[in-house]
Amino acid sequence: MSVRAAVTRDLDGLRRRFAEHGQDHVFRFWDALDAQARERLARQAEAIDLAALDQARGETARRLAPGTRTLASAPIVRRPEHGGDASSWRAATELGEELLASGGVGVMVVAGGQGTRLGFDGPKGTFPIGPVTGRSLFELQAQKIRGVRRRFARPVPWYVMTSQATDAATRAFFERADWFGLPKDDVFVFCQGMVPAIDFEGRLILERPDRIAEAPDGHGGSIPALARSGALDDLARRGVHTVSYYQVDNPLVRVADAAYLGFHAGARAEMSCKVIRKRDPHEKMGVVARLGGPQGRVGIVEYTELDDANRFARDAGGELVYWAGSIAAHVFEAAFLRRIAADVDRCLPFHASRKKIPGVDAAGRALRPAQPNGYKLERFVFDALPLAARSAIVEARREEEYAPVKNAEGEDSPETTRRALVAQYRAWLEAGAIRLPADAPWIEVDHSVIDGCEDARRIQLGDAAQAGEAIRIGQGAHA
Repeated sequence: MSVRAAVTRDLDGLRRRFAEHGQDHVFRFWDALDAQARERLARQAEAIDLAALDQARGETARRLAPGTRTLASAPIVRRPEHGGDASSWRAATELGEELLASGGVGVMVVAGGQGTRLGFDGPKGTFPIGPVTGRSLFELQAQKIRGVRRRFARPVPWYVMTSQATDAATRAFFERADWFGLPKDDVFVFCQGMVPAIDFEGRLILERPDRIAEAPDGHGGSIPALARSGALDDLARRGVHTVSYYQVDNPLVRVADAAYLGFHAGARAEMSCKVIRKRDPHEKMGVVARLGGPQGRVGIVEYTELDDANRFARDAGGELVYWAGSIAAHVFEAAFLRRIAADVDRCLPFHASRKKIPGVDAAGRALRPAQPNGYKLERFVFDALPLAARSAIVEARREEEYAPVKNAEGEDSPETTRRALVAQYRAWLEAGAIRLPADAPWIEVDHSVIDGCEDARRIQLGDAAQAGEAIRIGQGAHA
């Protein structure tokens, strides 16, 4: 089922249906609404499948119920410095490069979020993060895609998922930037769905007297949105069978990483996942484990649903048993995405997240809660992982691949993200023996030219001053 239903236009029947499901409060202001407001509310209410909403509430209640889940460690491809086989990494890189050279890879970013937590008015992908230039998250990622296109002389289509709140602004941003130097036809922008919000008793929350509160349906909403928008058909038309997926807030992400793609292809995987070692048990990352015990399917447990017995479990050496935190960088086979989209309500059930949801009181006065007052329902894309016939779980280095910008200050803030970018750039230029001025505290590279140590070695520059716009040097970070 879906929480969306076909429009019926039977107002009396609609109100009876809501009353039968204990949701008749949605119409408490009906008599005070004008004709246009009534129409808006009726159309929104008609599109909600209340039976499916009841089912989602029951599933999330069971999932949030206290108790210890049975988990076991999952097999993980380890980095060579952590005991992994260096020759297997070389072989995977070669296989991934063959895949990229064949033109069978596309890239997808989920970018439906706004920059509210950063104190930024706009889609998060438009947030200025370049340490010297203030280039946006979108622009740095577009540079990476241009670099992949250059290295393998093949188109790399970019699928950009937005939300209702960010779609128009994102499209306008791409238009103003002339698609960041990418062919316009190779950028496919599509919008995720919306789902109603409920209070802790399961009652729909009214955002206004004439509107039910709704929220985007989570990163898992990307899969049905791919099908609904025609993006899956676009993949097929292009001959793209493998999709590299990431979230927009992580500028260190390796877009279409050859080694990762190679491990995925070598395992004949339908879906794969990258992980890093968690800083501590409290870090807000989903962990990879076998679900149900040693013979269970490999999956990801969201940090909000990980019980303390597993969260703090340690092995004989004192290390966390469930150390492998997902960085939300996946690889999918397009055929697998199509299969999940066709049965999305079974494959990707809704999860409930406690949130502060603005609404109105019984008198219609606006409420801005100081504490969480209800649940936003979201699909998690990683719920598809246990459904994959085969998967590859691949370890990454945090300092090379994960520095998200999530908070205005402190951990995972613009400051920490920019410093992580600069540290990465320094490491690349050092590997390429490219000299920097002694007084160069802030550095930024053009990822379409230098996107790793190999690129820095390839361009054979003795001094950063010879790089022109490819290496930018500044005295202070962009504010």
